[in-house]
Amino acid sequence: MSWCGQVLYSGTAKGEVLRLDAPISFWGGISPENAEVILEKHPQRGVKITDKILIVPEPIGSSSSAAILLELLYSKNAPKGLILGTNKDAILPISVLVAEQMGWATIPIIAMENPSFKSGQELEIKSDGTILLCKS
Repeated sequence: MSWCGQVLYSGTAKGEVLRLDAPISFWGGISPENAEVILEKHPQRGVKITDKILIVPEPIGSSSSAAILLELLYSKNAPKGLILGTNKDAILPISVLVAEQMGWATIPIIAMENPSFKSGQELEIKSDGTILLCKS
C-alpha cells in the first residue's frame, strides 16, 4: 500500500511508527535532552521518539518547537521522519533547514490529512512524499 503526502521537507526514511494519540507541541511536550514525551497526562508520556517515524495527527504550533527539534537533530535523538496531520506546522521544517545549513543530518517532514498509521507499523518515506507500508 502507498499514500502520497505533501512534502514540507524532502528526505527519505524507513522505520517503525510511533503515533502520538493526543495533540502535542515539541516545546514543553518533548524533552530536548532525551527525546522523551514529557507532557503531563499525554498518553505516550515517557515514550522516546528517537529513531521512529513519528506520526503527529494534531501538532500544536509554537515557534520554540523548532528549537527543540533542532536540539534533537544535533544530538542525534530526533525521529527518523515526521508525518503531520491536520495542522501543517511550518515551524518544524525550519529546524530541519537550519540543521542542513549546519551540516547535520536531516529528516523528512510530510503533511497529510488524517494519517491513519498505527504504532508498530513499518513505513518508508520517499523524497517525493510517497509513503509505503512495509510491515503492518
